[in-house]
Amino acid sequence: MLNQISVFAENKKGRLAAIMKLINDSGIDIRALTIADTTDFGIVRMIVSNADHALKVFQENNCIASVAQVLAFTIKDEAGAMYDVVKLLDDNGVNIEYCYSLMGKKENMADIVIKTNETEKAEKLLRDNNIGLISTEDIL
Repeated sequence: MLNQISVFAENKKGRLAAIMKLINDSGIDIRALTIADTTDFGIVRMIVSNADHALKVFQENNCIASVAQVLAFTIKDEAGAMYDVVKLLDDNGVNIEYCYSLMGKKENMADIVIKTNETEKAEKLLRDNNIGLISTEDIL
């Protein structure tokens, strides 16, 4: 499992730049990034080199932030590979709340991050089906 930092931000000019400046000034490396937005606010989700430090930095700068556990795994970069994982989880009652890609290091492979309603069950299913899980050490 990985720790993901989520930062809630007003959807206005300069807000993302301010968040990135905090990360940059703190020497934290971003390995994955996704932004979900609405008219008024967005959620910036990141896998970073040190989620605990990032959380502290955001809190010290009056940002609303939290840490959540997510799973990351590697699949072949080919048609149907993601479907196989989604079907496995769905067939076993695990809902994927959201997913996004992670900066991969292996050629012809895709690294994916998922947030589920049952992280431990999903992790066991992936392990039992020989789907390579990614740890924090793997992404640094």
